[in-house]
Amino acid sequence: MENTQVHTSSFSILSDLKELTKVRLAVSVVFSSVAGYFLGAETIDFVTVLMLGIGGYCLVGASNAYNQILEKDLDALMDRTGDRPIPSGRMSVTTAFFIASLLTILGLVILYLINPVTSMFGAISIFLYVSVYTPLKTKTPLSVFVGAFPGAIPFMLGWVAATGDFSIEPGTLFMIQFFWQFPHFWALGWWLYDDYKKGGFFMLPTGKKDKGTAVQIVLYTVWTILVSLIPAFGVTGKLFLSPVSAVLVLILGLFMLKYALKLYKKRDSKSAKQLMLASVSYITLLQIIYVLDKFIRLWI
Repeated sequence: MENTQVHTSSFSILSDLKELTKVRLAVSVVFSSVAGYFLGAETIDFVTVLMLGIGGYCLVGASNAYNQILEKDLDALMDRTGDRPIPSGRMSVTTAFFIASLLTILGLVILYLINPVTSMFGAISIFLYVSVYTPLKTKTPLSVFVGAFPGAIPFMLGWVAATGDFSIEPGTLFMIQFFWQFPHFWALGWWLYDDYKKGGFFMLPTGKKDKGTAVQIVLYTVWTILVSLIPAFGVTGKLFLSPVSAVLVLILGLFMLKYALKLYKKRDSKSAKQLMLASVSYITLLQIIYVLDKFIRLWI
């Protein structure tokens, strides 16, 4: 009986830790960073890849933990977040703060061991997310614009980890993920509008599920597609995309645009959820295509 209680307690702690650090989101961010590393590295160092993964997870996990500390009272008001460790009372703010601080230090040190520039961008990311984006979420829809900066860093962070400097190539990777965030988060904000409203969050550009928001979602989707195709024109240094891969990225983009136009036409929660899922597929598959394109060209 005692062993069962210990097992259940350990499982509960692990489950709360995963929820505090938002494990699925953190893994997707690490995936972006590793994709960026593969694009920037001349030779793959798997120790560096592992360090980037661990360091990246620590910083994303820390950002999410700080976020949940700051928003604990608002999280308690929403259906989606009411059962998180802090608002539910399963974890104290002190414990969460200790975990967040430990993860911050670990993450920055690990990224510094890769190179100082990577650690610097990691620090900028966590600062913007926690100190600027999080407080603005209840104040203005411009919070999404601010949040797009730390959200766009992971893809380019991998390139910086591989090369040690910031130039046109990681800048392009940054821009791709920067523009992508708008249709992604606005679709999410539309889908979960009523729940966000309970917490007092302003996620949509006009503040409402209206034509103005739908138009901006379509426009930013188009800009995301255009920026994603820039490397095919040979103007982004060592970051290059072959014509075949550019066509594949365009097809992915048109697939996402289809759902953006569907949301514009129907303006319902179902269409918003479909666009949100399509946007996740878009960025993940785009990163895979970019990486495969590089290595297929090297092998050929």
